Amino acid sequence: MSSHVFHEIYLHMNWHTKNDSPLLTPAVEPLVYEFLRERCRSTRGVYFHEIGGTADHVHLVVNIEPFVTISDLIGDLKGACSHEINQQRRFKALEWQRGFGVVSFGKRQLKWVVEYVQNQKEHHSKGGTHERLERTTSDDDAPEADPSA
Repeated sequence: MSSHVFHEIYLHMNWHTKNDSPLLTPAVEPLVYEFLRERCRSTRGVYFHEIGGTADHVHLVVNIEPFVTISDLIGDLKGACSHEINQQRRFKALEWQRGFGVVSFGKRQLKWVVEYVQNQKEHHSKGGTHERLERTTSDDDAPEADPSA
């Protein structure tokens, strides 16, 4: 990337297992997390910060350079991950649901977002989740944001 370009593109991403099945078991979860961590680290223009989740979904925090296409990145992560895990386990141990959620945030929020992702199981067990970071579908019934706000 040119030194003549300033960028701070921080992203929180999440996606679910197929049918929200609890596929991220204690045996599978570490394999998935390690694969996604290393895939991010080996992908040009992607900088890994954190991964976490529950038995039925994963959260990922990265920052990217401007040439990275978000939908292509997430498609690659999901597809390569399920393929690799299923090869390792020698049966269909992991399938992802269609779609994903992605939210951009500022560098000042990085620590907070990383801590949120690290504590996913606790947040979900206590019902203390943040809707914006948990969504994976658009809400067509939601009112439009007030542009003057």
